[in-house]
Amino acid sequence: MSVSSIAFVFPIAGLLGLLLTFYFARVTMSKEVGPPEIAKFSAFIQEGAATFLRREYRVMAIVAVFFAAFLVVTLNVYMMFTFLIGAGTSVLAGYIGMTIATRTNGRTTFAARNGLTHAFDVAFSGGTVLGMAAISLGILGVSSIYLFFSLMKLVPNPLTVLTGYSIGASFAAIFARIGGGIYTKAADVGADLVGKVEVGIPEDDPRNPAVIADNVGDNVGDVAGMGADTYQAYVDTSIAALILGASATSISGTSLGEKGILLPLWILLAGMIGSVLAIVAVKALTHTGKVGPEMLLRLGMVISGGTTLLGVLLLAIFYLGDLRAFYAASSGLIAGVVIGLITDYFTSGRPVDAIARSGESGAATLLITGLAVGMQSATLPMLILGLSMIAAFRAWGIYGIALSGVGLLSILGITLTMDAYGPIADNAGGIAQMTRQHPSIRRITDRLDAAGNTTAAIAKAFAVSATAAAALSLLTAYSEATKVRSLDIRDARVMAGLLIGGAFPALVSSMTLKAVGRTAGLIVAEVRRQFKEIVGLREGKVPPNYQRCIDIATKGALEQLVAPCLIAVAAPFVLVLSLGCEALAGFLGGNIVSGIFLAIFMANAGGAWDNAKKRIEAGAYGGKGSLAHLASVVGDTVGDPLKDTAGPTLNILVELVAAVSLAFVPLFLRFVH
Repeated sequence: MSVSSIAFVFPIAGLLGLLLTFYFARVTMSKEVGPPEIAKFSAFIQEGAATFLRREYRVMAIVAVFFAAFLVVTLNVYMMFTFLIGAGTSVLAGYIGMTIATRTNGRTTFAARNGLTHAFDVAFSGGTVLGMAAISLGILGVSSIYLFFSLMKLVPNPLTVLTGYSIGASFAAIFARIGGGIYTKAADVGADLVGKVEVGIPEDDPRNPAVIADNVGDNVGDVAGMGADTYQAYVDTSIAALILGASATSISGTSLGEKGILLPLWILLAGMIGSVLAIVAVKALTHTGKVGPEMLLRLGMVISGGTTLLGVLLLAIFYLGDLRAFYAASSGLIAGVVIGLITDYFTSGRPVDAIARSGESGAATLLITGLAVGMQSATLPMLILGLSMIAAFRAWGIYGIALSGVGLLSILGITLTMDAYGPIADNAGGIAQMTRQHPSIRRITDRLDAAGNTTAAIAKAFAVSATAAAALSLLTAYSEATKVRSLDIRDARVMAGLLIGGAFPALVSSMTLKAVGRTAGLIVAEVRRQFKEIVGLREGKVPPNYQRCIDIATKGALEQLVAPCLIAVAAPFVLVLSLGCEALAGFLGGNIVSGIFLAIFMANAGGAWDNAKKRIEAGAYGGKGSLAHLASVVGDTVGDPLKDTAGPTLNILVELVAAVSLAFVPLFLRFVH
């Protein structure tokens, strides 16, 4: 397959994006660290996060080596090569973002002494590193592999080896998401249940033995984990579009050739430019001091989305001479924005107030109301996803659906920036509490944190929305490769696959939730032990043993992350060998529908419970110490593993299973036929 010289624009753009990433990192690190007490607790968090990731990566590397060997035996060495690069870049994106985030938290706390504007500027700058690192590595990795195999002519079709890259990114992401999710929520639940409910001390109180583990968890789960999660969505979506673009035709029916393949990369490049412009605009508006954090973050998304749509329109007119690309990509992007607004409403609007008010009757009514809000919040996004896919399909068939996913994820740079900003702000508040800063500083960090909770929920909604388009594209490519032209529900194998696929996300979610419960139980026991046995701890005269809780959370997460990861990879092989290719197609369909619904439901329910607790702690319905507050702590404790462990894992699960199914079609056909 020949390539033109213009294709080299994309790896160059990826390298320039990385240079910009390092520039943002340098700007962030130039901010003052603050006094020794702030630097000390920030260093605790840095060390704990780095230790966990090193140990997690060792476990991941061992499993990856065996899987890479399996790829060599069953497929070819080139698939192994791209698999390892995909896994490595996914890990790198999360690691870069987390390294800067754990060094930005204390700087944000110190900056709060100069007011809200300065604190927001530091936290936002730290978040830009993850956002830019992910999109730069994504464009660089996908385009470089495509160019390398096209020029070297090592395989008949260079697009086939890209599925190895996709599997690698998803493989690393599911390890990072499950491991980080178990760690962060076990530590959070353990800290809250004993510290806030039993002992009655404030959140992030330095007397709580699990407080450092809790703050470490924010980074390994919501920065490193989220970075790997959205990176794999970005990669999977673009690769699915590239594969389908190879057979795309113009309005006249002629093949688009290289233009069809490169179009998704052009859309991602337009999104990168839009994200950079949005970052610059947000920072400029921040320095005026006239716009609050919540509005700044929303403006960033609007600016990025608007400039990206303009770029896609120009591409459609001047590059393709075909507006179908604009219609398809814009349908996905607009759907993502609308779903983000719906998520914003259900996690920060009137439904949150209803949940908080229901807490006046106790934990049971608060939990019931939260579950109802979560289910309701998932209904509209599913409807919008369906309508956007119909619009994209009518614009350009299945290629249009793939482009809608690319359009939605094109503004990942700014959405991931907003997501990483959240844990930085959360940690800044924790450090302010641990170092006994003036109450005015904690009020500033609380406001930053409240804005971060909403943006994190929006980022999760974007990731889930893109998952639907990417997974459907991969399913279509799988069906084409296996000659399963349609899913006939009258075929018992297809129906069996649908039923099993529909139950599969629930099975994996149950495994991750149980892992959080077991590890949280161990941390609860340890925190209780320290309060009971360490004389003077409750009075603040003696410091707790923070390292003990960090070790328990790390060990619990690493021991229990492998099983759900292996089940996700093994499922396609079991289905094909037992029921055939038709059953696997049905399985993928059921997995997509059930997985996406559960992911939205769990993310939004957890986010709504979290913000209901914060609303009560701000003084509503009796404030801190009231019955409503105690009920909200229970709700937040239940919701935390839903929104930060089980829910986000399903995004990766849906795409990983589809990517594995597509990559191993040659092997499946050998066994089935």
